[in-house]
Amino acid sequence: MSIATETRPSAAVPARTADPARKVTGARVLRSEWYKQWSLRSTWITLGLGLLFLLAFGTIASLRYKSMTGSGQQMDPDFADATTYSLALFGTTFATIALGVLGVLSTSGEYTTGMIRSTLAAVPRRLPVLWSKAAVYGVVAFAVGAAGAFGAFLISSGVLSGTAKAMGISADGVVTGLLGAAVYLGLVGVIGVALGALLRSTAGGISAFVGLFLLVPGLMMLLPKSWRADITPYLPSNAGESIFALHHVTGTLTAGNGLLVLLGWTALALAGAAIRLVRSDA
Repeated sequence: MSIATETRPSAAVPARTADPARKVTGARVLRSEWYKQWSLRSTWITLGLGLLFLLAFGTIASLRYKSMTGSGQQMDPDFADATTYSLALFGTTFATIALGVLGVLSTSGEYTTGMIRSTLAAVPRRLPVLWSKAAVYGVVAFAVGAAGAFGAFLISSGVLSGTAKAMGISADGVVTGLLGAAVYLGLVGVIGVALGALLRSTAGGISAFVGLFLLVPGLMMLLPKSWRADITPYLPSNAGESIFALHHVTGTLTAGNGLLVLLGWTALALAGAAIRLVRSDA
């Protein structure tokens, strides 16, 4: 005797749909990088140093200039052509180092600790992580640069009030120039982020940044004068200085051209970081 068995079609299992609350979006990646940036103690310390360098060195330079004019002593050649504006931005180079180094740390630190694996697991497409890091830190560096530049100018303007070099914030080109300094520092921060992601090493990223912005311009003195005149204006630091220069001398770029050149350097650094991020394991 055979026993007949009845087979029933199994109920179709509904396909799982992505939970909108957990979907990876550009805004959420940006928010994550924003919180991550401010959770680090190094962020607060280094941004504070960058702001301090702008305010302190600008103030010191202004006080030094006023003391020389008030005492009747011979003017230091380095201050002969100084203005309130140039004295106020005396600390820009030091702020460049601080903000650039923090940019490197914001990406290289994750590779050093291994946290980048968790980040890329949450954002498998990878590139939004790089764009978000660069955007978040670029905005932060710009804000610090703007606060420092305007603050330093207002202090220097007060210190030098009544002297031959007195200058108010309403003077031609001052506001635009101070904003240009902030843009320069913001792009410096983005280049630092890109170098940290490209080299994946804190020491390597900082060395590359310092070499690019400080050592290479100094080494240009070893080149023949004709070569130096053709190359030097297009270096990142020189192009950046052209953005916020109040008066442009022969052999330097205009503010607009300087901005384009620095944007080109920024795009080049980000492109290198993006290619390595996509093609290499974390």
